[in-house]
Amino acid sequence: MNPLKSVMGTVVTGFVLATLFAVFAVEGGWNELGLARWLHILSGITWIGILYYFNAVQVPALADAAADKGGPGGAGITKYVVPRALLWFRWSALATWLTGAWYLLRGANFAGAFSLGFAGDEFNTYQFVIGTGAWLGTIMLFNVWVLIWPNQKKILGIVAATDEQKAAARKIAFTASRTNVVLSIPMLMCMAGATHGVAF
Repeated sequence: MNPLKSVMGTVVTGFVLATLFAVFAVEGGWNELGLARWLHILSGITWIGILYYFNAVQVPALADAAADKGGPGGAGITKYVVPRALLWFRWSALATWLTGAWYLLRGANFAGAFSLGFAGDEFNTYQFVIGTGAWLGTIMLFNVWVLIWPNQKKILGIVAATDEQKAAARKIAFTASRTNVVLSIPMLMCMAGATHGVAF
């Protein structure tokens, strides 16, 4: 049976290869901190990748489909693609935040990060940079679960809504999604900069 014929088979195959690499190629294998960081990066790539897909591909494509009066329209996308993409989007957002919190906790940096480096006796630059990224990610997570997802449910007809409520929901979801794109850019800079010594 070819594992590449299903999404689950493909993902499981990737995890198996990564595990084999960790067991045989990484000195001492993965430790808990390394595992937390790897899962944080993996879920974060999924989350931000889908965020960029929504904003750079899907929203403009749906606008073009709506403007094309003789074309097929966007019904297929909104019926089949959007619900599945939103499922991966919201749960990868939560997984990213939880694995990031796990990483910070196991590295004894959670309080320091969320106090932006001012938790100890001296200012901690690493905690300031990673904490800025963590706060931006927290705002983005809030936007996903409190603003984007509830309003998308109205837009997609998952919950009942009037045309006026749907129009208002579109504005809120759009603004929250675009805000997340804006916040993702400095967030990613902070996440990479904190551990790779990028100067700001």
